[in-house]
Amino acid sequence: MAQHQPAKPTGEWSSRIGFLMAAVGSAVGLGSIWKFPYMTGEGGGSAFVILFILCITLVGFPVLVIEWLIGRRGGGNAISSFRKVAVDSGASPAWGILGAVGTLAAFMILSFYSVIGGWSLNYVVKTAMNTFSGLDAKATGDIFGAMLASPTQLIVYHTIFMALSALIVAGGVAGGIERAAKWMMPLLALIMVGIVGYNMATADFARGFHYLFDFDPAKVTAKVMISALGHAFFCLSLGMAIMVSYGSYLNRDVELFSTARTVVIWDIIFSLMAGLAIFPIIFSNGLDPDSGPGLVFVTLPIAFGKMDFGLVIGTLFFVLLTFAALTSSISLLEPVVALLEQKTKLSRVAATWTVAVLTWALGILALLSFNVLSDVTIFTIHVNGEAKPQGIFDALDYTTSKYMLPLVGLGTLIFATYFINQRGMQEELGLTGFKWTLWQITTKVIAPIGIVIVFLAELGVLNLLGFNL
Repeated sequence: MAQHQPAKPTGEWSSRIGFLMAAVGSAVGLGSIWKFPYMTGEGGGSAFVILFILCITLVGFPVLVIEWLIGRRGGGNAISSFRKVAVDSGASPAWGILGAVGTLAAFMILSFYSVIGGWSLNYVVKTAMNTFSGLDAKATGDIFGAMLASPTQLIVYHTIFMALSALIVAGGVAGGIERAAKWMMPLLALIMVGIVGYNMATADFARGFHYLFDFDPAKVTAKVMISALGHAFFCLSLGMAIMVSYGSYLNRDVELFSTARTVVIWDIIFSLMAGLAIFPIIFSNGLDPDSGPGLVFVTLPIAFGKMDFGLVIGTLFFVLLTFAALTSSISLLEPVVALLEQKTKLSRVAATWTVAVLTWALGILALLSFNVLSDVTIFTIHVNGEAKPQGIFDALDYTTSKYMLPLVGLGTLIFATYFINQRGMQEELGLTGFKWTLWQITTKVIAPIGIVIVFLAELGVLNLLGFNL
């Protein structure tokens, strides 16, 4: 077997804390601040929360460790890292396809992720201008609908958001991504703590707390379990080449197992704090926590328009949401930039802006699907017998989340557990005895089964087999 010699990476993290900030920032994005609360509302509160914590530990954690390990051993972009680790392990270089699919997924996700990031920026301005004062649900819904119907609004804020992401990534690993994460993550945490503190003093905090943490077994359903499992996997930025790229900049002295544990813990903390920031406000204003994706952009503005200091709290919240979106968008941009930088003669800056412009252009098509291209259908899916046409935005989301990410995650687990030398992995992770046995069971049985279940559920296969989800 060939001796592993890491390739020279395009950059390095200046410190473990800088890497931690960047990794946590990638995980703590719109998934934690926007998606986690509304999925908690749809999942009945505490049942979803408990299952999410369980699933992120059993499924998300091992995949995160493995992606870092592959990136560090490969020392290059996601494609070359998978390929090099495979060859060094005596396996086919064709495993590089996992890195290719993950990188393509990152590119596709960023195109519509930037559009949603633009929504956050738009709502910072709207809230600061006291737009939502005294409005009801119909009025806030009309404002959100008017934004989606306006190509000009969407393009302007999408452009600003993408430009901000590119400016950060163009600065490099330490000088751009790490530096931004070091100041954005503490600010994000500070704003979050401030809103939670406000809720503790003035809002219906106890009800929000109990909603999140009073476990009710009766609310545990197959649908909630599937949702929790899916969110746990995707919220850590797995399957999209991000963590492989981040791992390629890691020094050998960074302990992967404990570092991944820290990232998972902080992702859980930020998700729970998002719940404590949102649900007490929802309850104190008599609003419905089960508002779906519109919870943040339609329901919360009603509360901000009614509550004391609502203008300040509301503005801070959408600044928080924008920061969270940025910390994830830069991580989505990085794998594609790393590939272009390493495979062409382009400089870091040129590679970044090239990718940013291409992603921005695809994002334009995505946002136009809400207005001038609303009649364009890429494909149609069937949910519970109902046909649902997928426009450009929805098609990008569906293809990546339902197909590409779970398949890359499953492929990564299979590759790591059956094609990489296990003794070498055991030594690199520092696991012995029971811990190593538990790791083997988790990576070879529990996590793959979990991903397969999510995949089949999302495709509707389990419903066809008689499971009522």
